[in-house]
Amino acid sequence: MARTRFIGDAGLTARMTLVMFLLGALFVGLVVVLAGVIGGTIGTLVGVGAIGYAVYQWSSSDKIAMRAMRAREVTSQEAPELHGMVDRLCALADMPKPRVGVADTPVPNAFATGRSPDRAVVCVTTGILQLLSAEELEAVLAHELSHVAHRDVLVMTVASSAGIAAGTLTQGAQYGGLGFFGGSRRDSNGPPTWIVVLVVSLVVYAVSFVLLRLLSRYRELSADRAGAYLTLKPAALASALRKIDAGVQATPQRDLRQVSAGSALCISPISLKGLSSTHPPLQQRLEQLARIQTELDRPR
Repeated sequence: MARTRFIGDAGLTARMTLVMFLLGALFVGLVVVLAGVIGGTIGTLVGVGAIGYAVYQWSSSDKIAMRAMRAREVTSQEAPELHGMVDRLCALADMPKPRVGVADTPVPNAFATGRSPDRAVVCVTTGILQLLSAEELEAVLAHELSHVAHRDVLVMTVASSAGIAAGTLTQGAQYGGLGFFGGSRRDSNGPPTWIVVLVVSLVVYAVSFVLLRLLSRYRELSADRAGAYLTLKPAALASALRKIDAGVQATPQRDLRQVSAGSALCISPISLKGLSSTHPPLQQRLEQLARIQTELDRPR
């Protein structure tokens, strides 16, 4: 974690390290198994392609996320109040100021992305600018800045590469019967190659799915805590989360589908909820913020 005035979170650091290690091992195992099963030039290309994709995800995470959310970077002349809030929070947190972006969508939300604090972008939607008060918006921005300080956005981006690669291979292996991945070849004592590819890819994808969601839910709770302690206004963040959740529920499905690809990075989920959600339940987040408010209100 970068040295800032955001409270540290040893639990988040431990989880990010563990997830990166496990998914890295899965990623390497996937490449090795596929190279061994497929063999020859195709196996080599699969390995090189998988590594290349991971590097691309790491180097272009900010561009990918901004494109998925249909966002653009804005200057201090274009959005002076928004930049002013970010300036104040960065000074309070003693951290470098990230770039600032706005997504032109009625879906009320915000997100942070970027492979490092120097490449980070904090972005809000036009919907959230119209919905929240200044105090609530500042609380949301503090939440997003804590993601940058904790560097968990980078971990989520890189860690997702194994699952994405496995998902792509799973789709490709479904064409095994047509000859893709050597579907017509069969070892004398083994199943067709495409079945091996399909099974291995499905296992990697399933494990990646579970690990990433466990990490994603914890990192949202961690960002809520860090943002609340920085601003000393957990009630403002709680109010913002309620409004955002209600606003997302009231948004037409057509508008939600346009930005659903960036749901995992947003402060409030746009798409899946329940066991498949990348975010903890709203009630759990509100209860945590209420406990922090009680702690801050206690006479010292």
